[in-house]
Amino acid sequence: MDFFPLKVKELDKVRFPFLKNGITQVGWITDNLDRAVENFWNLTHIGPWQFYTYGPEMLSMMRRNGKDTKFSNATAVTNAGPLRLEMVQQVFGDMVYQKHIDRHGFGGVQHFGIAVDNMEESLALVREAGINIAMEGAGYGLDGDGYFAYLDTEDLFGITLELMCRPKRRREPLKIFPSDK
Repeated sequence: MDFFPLKVKELDKVRFPFLKNGITQVGWITDNLDRAVENFWNLTHIGPWQFYTYGPEMLSMMRRNGKDTKFSNATAVTNAGPLRLEMVQQVFGDMVYQKHIDRHGFGGVQHFGIAVDNMEESLALVREAGINIAMEGAGYGLDGDGYFAYLDTEDLFGITLELMCRPKRRREPLKIFPSDK
């Protein structure tokens, strides 16, 4: 793959201070979320995994390439030390994951997540660099906070980057695996 094939505007002048904390999440794409989580658990015993559905019932804002839309994905997350692991399965709608599926099939790492303190400032820097905000959603926290934005960086870096401003309080998961019941 030819890295940096895109012409990023004034690359020497654009800085991304949100990278200071490094990668905080690794996200995989799967066509069977339950099976992927169970296989990962059986191999690593990293868990427990919390399951959520990110769609119209949870998100107050959903955009694809800057246009309002509707989409849904099933997600399972866990922590491995300070790193958040995420498995994602598309449910419906035009989503950023399809590009990965079309190029690489199901499975494999699709994105690296980066925690940001201020999403608006971070997205302004991304726009200044000429990078497209491919998909974004907000409002998934209990208080209507929480914001994610996937950047169109696969052709640039070989992977999609996701900026995340995590909510202060999360909703209860739909289920947990393995269950302690």
